[in-house]
Amino acid sequence: MRIRIIGSCGSGKSTLARQLSEMYEIPYYEIDNIIWDRSADNLKFSEELRNATFKSIIDSTSWIVEGVQYKDWTLKSIENADAVFILNPNVFRRDYRIIKRFILSRTGIRPWNYKQSVRNLCAMMIRWNHQYDIERVIEIVRNYRRVPYVVRNKKEVINLLKGL
Repeated sequence: MRIRIIGSCGSGKSTLARQLSEMYEIPYYEIDNIIWDRSADNLKFSEELRNATFKSIIDSTSWIVEGVQYKDWTLKSIENADAVFILNPNVFRRDYRIIKRFILSRTGIRPWNYKQSVRNLCAMMIRWNHQYDIERVIEIVRNYRRVPYVVRNKKEVINLLKGL
């Protein structure tokens, strides 16, 4: 099984991918961790390494790939997916999750994936969340002759997977 999960910041992509990975015993991958070298000062991996890593994942027999990205180099994950889920909970629920993640990581309760300033939180994450173009994502998925399953939560995804 090959599953692609797309969604805005705070939509629950990583949580859903991790839960599906445990349920179906399929490895999951966060696109952000293919882009960013988390061991350094949040430097990007080279495009060559990023693309080679991504290709090796997509060429494998089963995977769950999650990320907000739908740039050229990530489109093979849509093209090769058995199911594409667009995770789209209410925008204010996403805002809440973004702010909660910021607070939990800032207070040390949860580890940082990356250091984020209050300015970055408001100017980028919240703004991106409200400008997320779900119609564009649906169009891209359809261009690859895939059904874009727009869902709000894990329960909807599991029900759809049962039917596939």
